Amino acid sequence: MLQTYQGGYVPEEPGFAKLVSLACHDLRTPLATIFGFARTLTRSEGLDPTFVGYTEMIEAASDQLGELIDELSLAARIESGRYDPKLERVSTDDLAAAAVERLGDDRISVSGQGEGVLVDPETAKRSVSALVQCALRHGGLEQVDVVVAGPELRVSPITASSAPVVLGRDLRDLGAAVAVMHLERLGGSVSVDGDTLTLRLP
Repeated sequence: MLQTYQGGYVPEEPGFAKLVSLACHDLRTPLATIFGFARTLTRSEGLDPTFVGYTEMIEAASDQLGELIDELSLAARIESGRYDPKLERVSTDDLAAAAVERLGDDRISVSGQGEGVLVDPETAKRSVSALVQCALRHGGLEQVDVVVAGPELRVSPITASSAPVVLGRDLRDLGAAVAVMHLERLGGSVSVDGDTLTLRLP
């Protein structure tokens, strides 16, 4: 069955979510080809340094596109009820460390002590990193503090303008929006109180 949307037609869920999943799957092959040839050229001997710079940029852009595809695929699976996480016990210290590794220790200060939580490890690390990155980007900040408190990660400061974006209510950051969906699907929560974002893991 189809529903009208802004003058056109889109399939109702779960059909549309399945279509997004299919598109994400089909995009991976040409993307892998682009990345593979760019890496081959980068490692070629005798290549002009200027072109090496170009191929490195293509590699980096391919990585970014791959991450976007992963986010869209995850959102589609959650929305259609087909997300079946492989849960493992992971320390919240490791989740904070993953954000530091991804974004840089010059941008994130970590303190406190964590404990084990039951999550899909790689996806949870990506979700935590996405929320911290959103706080930095949309808050116009150079650095944020992450306090690890048992099953919680507390990120501050969160600006008044960035709070709706970090919470996924103002859809201007794909990574943050999908991260909120993911953590809530796991049984966790994402909330803002004052200038602090609290991620509670199950």
